[in-house]
Amino acid sequence: MIYDKPQYLIMGDRALLIELGDEVSPLVNREVRALLITLEQNPIRGIVELVPTYRSLLILYDPLILTFPVLRRKISERIHLTKEAEIPPSRALQIPVCYEGEYGPDLQWVADYHNMSVKEVIRLHTGTTYRVYMIGFTPGYAYLGELPGGLVTPRRETPRTHVPKGSVGIAKNQTGVYPVDSPGGWQIIGRTPLELFNPNTWPPALLNMGDLVTFYAIDKKEMIHWQL
Repeated sequence: MIYDKPQYLIMGDRALLIELGDEVSPLVNREVRALLITLEQNPIRGIVELVPTYRSLLILYDPLILTFPVLRRKISERIHLTKEAEIPPSRALQIPVCYEGEYGPDLQWVADYHNMSVKEVIRLHTGTTYRVYMIGFTPGYAYLGELPGGLVTPRRETPRTHVPKGSVGIAKNQTGVYPVDSPGGWQIIGRTPLELFNPNTWPPALLNMGDLVTFYAIDKKEMIHWQL
């Protein structure tokens, strides 16, 4: 549900969280994007960074330039402009994934958890179009939703200390791709050869908030070919 009025939450002495709804949904996320675009196009002196999430916008500000009451007032003055915000059309991207062998160490566990075959897990995962709701955790890490109901899966009880970049994971009703080597607690069901984050290019991240993503399966030979 989208709130009738935004909820303002103080996050320490230099951050404000604006919640726009109480659920993960395309409509709530669209409101977040509209507010983000509005504040980018109508900047407030003293704001340091804007961080959009599933259903809220975190605003980091310089308390030596901007006080909380003034910030809240200035945002309230701009809220009505969100209805006029022009949200860019969603890009459609396809990501190849190898689900075989060592690339999908948790694939069999996921299949057993749902009492289905590995082929069915792959069919469900590749048969859905996912929305990029937010970027976080590590640079370029896109949170994609939502998984089909039959594939909603808990996180690992014990996170791994190392997950190779390109690993495709699922957790609860989300899926995502690890753009860099990092720890991680999601169930790893495959790996993509695509480079999702490169600090030497612009933009450095392949995926952006609002993109629509589908996955398609490749075999080990194709995986190696992609990497050459």
